Amino acid sequence: MIYPTFMVRNKFKPLAIAAIILCLLSCSLVITAQTAVPNKREFRGAWIQCVNGQFQGLSTSEMQQNLLHQLNVLQAEGANAIIFQVRPECDALYQSAIEPWSKFLTGRQGQAPSPYWDPLQWMINECHKRGMELHAWINPYRAKTKTTTQLAANHIAVQHPEYTFQYDGLLILNPAYKECRDHICTVAADIVQRYDVDGLHIDDYFYPYPVAGKPLPDTQQYQYYATHCQGTPMTIGDWRRENVNTFIRQLAATIKQVKPWVKFGVSPFGIYRNKQSAPNGSNTRGTQNYDDLYADCLKWADEGWTDYLVPQIYWQIGHKSADYDTLIRWWNDYTSNRPLFIGEDIERTVQYKDLANPSQDQMQAKFNLHSQLPNVKGTVLWYSRVAVDNLGNYGSRLQQIYWRTPALQPLMPFIDKKKPGKVKKLKCLEIDGDQVLFWTAPKGDNWKEQAVKYVVYRFDKGDKIDTDNPEKIVCITPNTFYKLPKQATVEKKQKYTYIVTALNRLQNESSGAKVKVKVK
Repeated sequence: MIYPTFMVRNKFKPLAIAAIILCLLSCSLVITAQTAVPNKREFRGAWIQCVNGQFQGLSTSEMQQNLLHQLNVLQAEGANAIIFQVRPECDALYQSAIEPWSKFLTGRQGQAPSPYWDPLQWMINECHKRGMELHAWINPYRAKTKTTTQLAANHIAVQHPEYTFQYDGLLILNPAYKECRDHICTVAADIVQRYDVDGLHIDDYFYPYPVAGKPLPDTQQYQYYATHCQGTPMTIGDWRRENVNTFIRQLAATIKQVKPWVKFGVSPFGIYRNKQSAPNGSNTRGTQNYDDLYADCLKWADEGWTDYLVPQIYWQIGHKSADYDTLIRWWNDYTSNRPLFIGEDIERTVQYKDLANPSQDQMQAKFNLHSQLPNVKGTVLWYSRVAVDNLGNYGSRLQQIYWRTPALQPLMPFIDKKKPGKVKKLKCLEIDGDQVLFWTAPKGDNWKEQAVKYVVYRFDKGDKIDTDNPEKIVCITPNTFYKLPKQATVEKKQKYTYIVTALNRLQNESSGAKVKVKVK
């Protein structure tokens, strides 16, 4: 490090010198954040929810335009996955013979959209065109939100009210009942079977969030279990956790039985357990997955039932009860058996100042933590609209710094580690004044061998051919062609080497085919 000359000529008190060094280190961190190459493999997701009512009152064309705008901006910002809410209260934002159309789509539960369309299928098409994954997000147990006053005749709570209980204005499918688990798994199997989703995602609503003075109304079911079980009965807490564990295990098996490549992800509440509750808990004080929601999400990852976890660490660095720095390090230490993505709250990130540099918000500090922790493999933004609206220049910084290069999905060898074959017959042809790369898909006898996307790399003359460098990626596409850019973006008559690789469903990457092209 080169120090300013005034530091050499003058004598400074130790505190003053320390302050200057801290300032220089902060500048260095800014430069590092802007120049470091992002990871080649990283989950870059955003949640698009419907329960905030953003689509109610919109016509079909208006909702499509709304979603197109969000997808286009998120793509430009570097996102490669969308988590789209399709089942908020045992209803559907897709064509279903099992559950009614959602009121969050049409304004009235059970009423089909007019003009007719299927939002899930439409989103799959639009995301895949952009090289993005689409994960269908369902709320498993919630049967009615507080704002819903009318349920459709074919709603499960109308047909089987005995499967539900009321709690603080909500209607909940009782996790103790096998019939409820079976119903949710039937819904999930239907989605996975009929739609080309890349993932099936559930959020943090298991047993409902506790409200002071309001016990859960499941004592009768617990007493029945305790009376009829063999041996010493579990405590009521362990019994509730086992109910949820049984469901998660069943849902995971259901998904893999239908389509083994579809990823199963969960986004639990940001605190697993507090240290005061368990030695392995985090140094926090707040609602707990394990003790309050009866969600043993670490067990799900350790047992391999889930394919990824996205803890919702929505607080700021320095929060007194749930410090972001403490929590992200805790999840990194305790979630090593499955990829860990971090649920980021954009509003809190830009609202609070960096503790080490109060002249800026906490985005850089949080992304620095992401890069430092080896088990953190991605980010999911809460929520998409805030990123699209570029609150606090968050979206601009994604595009210019943190997500500025394309990214493939993290590897999941526990699902599949087989690579597809190499693309064939790669060549460059001139068509109507355009230079276009064409290739043929490799042969594949099953889903592990079949190519579904392709990565196109471009290397300048003299460059080292290194497909681990994401700065050389010019396109990730489902097509078997790529139109080369005009002279405005590449040097005329320059020779470039293009490499094309194939990706299978899990984005395992083949070896590359190579062609040299002189730009005309």
